[in-house]
Amino acid sequence: MTEQQNIEYKQSWRDEYLKWICGFANAQGGKIFIGVDDKGVITGVDEYKKMMDDIPNKVVNHLGLVVDVNLHQKEEKYYLEIDIPVSNVPISYHGAYHYRSGSTKQELKGISLQHLLLNKIGKKWEDIPVESAFLKDLNKTTIQAFIVKAIEKDRIPADTSKISTELLVKNLGLMTEQGQLTNAAILLFGNNPSKVNVTASFKIGRFGESSHDLLFQDIVETNIFEMPDKVMEILKAKYLVRPISYEGLERMEPLEYPEQALREAILNAIIHKDYSSTYTFLRVYDDRLHIWNPGSLPEELSVEQLKTDHSSYPRNRNIANVFFKAGYIESWGRGTVKIIDACFEAGLPELLIKEEQGGFSITFFKEFTEEFLRRQNLEERQIAALLYIKEHGKINNAQYQELANVSKRTASRDLQELIEKGVIKKSGTTGKGTNYTFQPRRMWDS
Repeated sequence: MTEQQNIEYKQSWRDEYLKWICGFANAQGGKIFIGVDDKGVITGVDEYKKMMDDIPNKVVNHLGLVVDVNLHQKEEKYYLEIDIPVSNVPISYHGAYHYRSGSTKQELKGISLQHLLLNKIGKKWEDIPVESAFLKDLNKTTIQAFIVKAIEKDRIPADTSKISTELLVKNLGLMTEQGQLTNAAILLFGNNPSKVNVTASFKIGRFGESSHDLLFQDIVETNIFEMPDKVMEILKAKYLVRPISYEGLERMEPLEYPEQALREAILNAIIHKDYSSTYTFLRVYDDRLHIWNPGSLPEELSVEQLKTDHSSYPRNRNIANVFFKAGYIESWGRGTVKIIDACFEAGLPELLIKEEQGGFSITFFKEFTEEFLRRQNLEERQIAALLYIKEHGKINNAQYQELANVSKRTASRDLQELIEKGVIKKSGTTGKGTNYTFQPRRMWDS
């Protein structure tokens, strides 16, 4: 076995491993095996009887935890298993809070520590009451717009429009038992969302060739229920173009990126943002569009899992619930799948989805640019051939040979490799009638 989220191997005991026990207790619990190396090979321990007394006592004295220490034997070698339960309260070691994430331990500070302390009492940042906020600070027009949308979607009772604002926000979980409005209430419906955090706004920038070349920018400072529409409105008016085409006599002007996919990505960034952190950023370049929001993925999900059907783990449950009731999102964890499908259907390269700089980002690519192709681990002659397809729509074996200055055998091998990678597809009969074109539904290894 190898080390994983809930397992750690140590060949011998050191008191500093109390930090690891602290980290496990603050996370999902776990086990530490003493007398086992990093590869899972049992090396054994000698003073196991003394350690079985010392370790539980040290854990109680330094951490206030009770753990089980079990003795195991294999092939005349003894090793210990320290079974660490999840703690319902935050645990510190000499004033420092540690947390097990993946197969590593980290010391929590600042915002991360705040989240731990809130989670241990069953609260989120969105649940914190705003001491100086009152019902008059909520925007009645926004609340009415929510009610209309939610009734249309049949997700709240039809007579909800007749109840008071106070009862509505209570029913939505946006007010404490003591009658105080929460951070989520002000973010969603407030006249001044910056009251809870000045970085609750959404920044949009148009860049040149690099992130240092800012051409112009906008900042959307409305409440977050209105924010998706405002962001899309500004994008369509100032940042994106509508290539004109015709189907028969009908003039077609779709956005350069699928509008449905863009809106879904913007909604995801707003709903799942860590609002105790910094701004959400949307950067528009000549060949791509990049959206980043603070807040990494939940431990239950990976980037790869986002590309398939997955469960939903909203960071901000009450905020997500309001958007769900208004019909803006579904509660099935299909947001990223819908975005990917929309880009495939538009014939665009696959999204680049990443965790970076303490946040989550999605990058849309406008087309198969040379820069994009170079990230796909392809041969130079294959890149040249793909750029040829981009310009001419297709390529055949003879054209590949001439373009790359290679034999027919090499050209066939290169083209077959691109087919196997799902980058291109073959059409036509064998020989001169065989052409190669882009495979639009390719899931690129971005």
